[in-house]
Amino acid sequence: MPANTSTRASLLTLVVGVAALVTLLTWWVGWALPVVLVAIIVMVMGHEFGHFITAKRAGMKVTDFFVGFGPVLWSTTIGETRYGVRAILAGGYVKVPGMTWSDTIEPELEARTYRSATYPRKVLFASAGSLMHLVMALLLAWASLTLVGLPSQSHEGVLSFTHWDAHQKNAAQLAGLRLNDRIVKVDGHLVTSAAWLVDEIHRHAGQRLTLLVQRDGRDLTLHATPVDGRTIKVNGQYMATGTTPQGYLGISLIEQTTRESWFAAIPHSVTEVGSLIATASHALVHVFSPGQFSSLFHQVASPAAASNPTNQLNRPESIVGVVRIAVQSTQAGPGTLLDILVAVNIFVGILNMVPMLPLDGGYVAVATYERLRSRRGQRYRADVNRLTPFVYAFMTVLLVLFACTLYLDVAHPIANPFN
Repeated sequence: MPANTSTRASLLTLVVGVAALVTLLTWWVGWALPVVLVAIIVMVMGHEFGHFITAKRAGMKVTDFFVGFGPVLWSTTIGETRYGVRAILAGGYVKVPGMTWSDTIEPELEARTYRSATYPRKVLFASAGSLMHLVMALLLAWASLTLVGLPSQSHEGVLSFTHWDAHQKNAAQLAGLRLNDRIVKVDGHLVTSAAWLVDEIHRHAGQRLTLLVQRDGRDLTLHATPVDGRTIKVNGQYMATGTTPQGYLGISLIEQTTRESWFAAIPHSVTEVGSLIATASHALVHVFSPGQFSSLFHQVASPAAASNPTNQLNRPESIVGVVRIAVQSTQAGPGTLLDILVAVNIFVGILNMVPMLPLDGGYVAVATYERLRSRRGQRYRADVNRLTPFVYAFMTVLLVLFACTLYLDVAHPIANPFN
């Protein structure tokens, strides 16, 4: 069979297999899990694409660009790069020759290796994955602000109606209010918060209020008269007591979301991501602290400690826990899911810049050390083999962290915070 025919056949088989898997997952557990898994794969490949495109632009040779690890499911070669998908979709990689000085490279290819690139190009290539996470976080934050919006204190809507004993309708229903109506003004005064609106209703027991209501994009004027809570019972209990009248309409309020314009969302998304970077940096230091490892070991050894809400609140999560929380967040709406994906991008991007091999930050650190040690006309070559003990120690820490968090996320999952 010709090579191109075989490639097309294997690609078609792969596409059909992925479609069948997504369909099966959707039928079995719903749409949320496939969406989250696809989002994580896209984030991983966005990271690798950052390395890929900067290597290409810097003139480096890229030999491989793969999704996943393990056995090859499909691959094709375009130009000098082999693209493909491997069986274990737990990451991806971009291969550029000459990541260390000990690599054996053909003399004619030496000029296009990583080690032969200039210092700025090395740093850009090594940092490109984390930069892509930053870009993806900014885009997701912008999408959340423009497409979903954020709850606003000045956008108070009707969440539900309270049933009053011996009344078919309460004051709000008699006035014509409906679920999801936004109360914009009361007697000509703009609603600034739920507390202001509740206080205004309480102060006008028995007095007719003019409400400007927004419903399905249209402004309506309604008239409602709060009823003294001392005369109303709910489940046999009076709504209010005392000597002072206190007005009630019989509604529960919710902060409605408000979308921002695409232009106004730009600085706000930058501010949000900047705040998350500071929070994630502090959290990363906490994750690698001796106290955190002591707490993890204690939770692994003690089911009671692992189930403790306080311990769960401060516990780092494995990829299993992250996927579970992301899936659960869909119960709170697409905005919450986007916010979690923003946070995941930021944390992964910062983690990758820790100055230890084999993380991207380790290559930046080595390149910087070489640059500082180099002299005019004489390029210093760092022997990364001397870092092997430190690399093994760091990898051991990562593996222990991964094993502990994975065990806890499987055996003692964190309680659903969106219930």
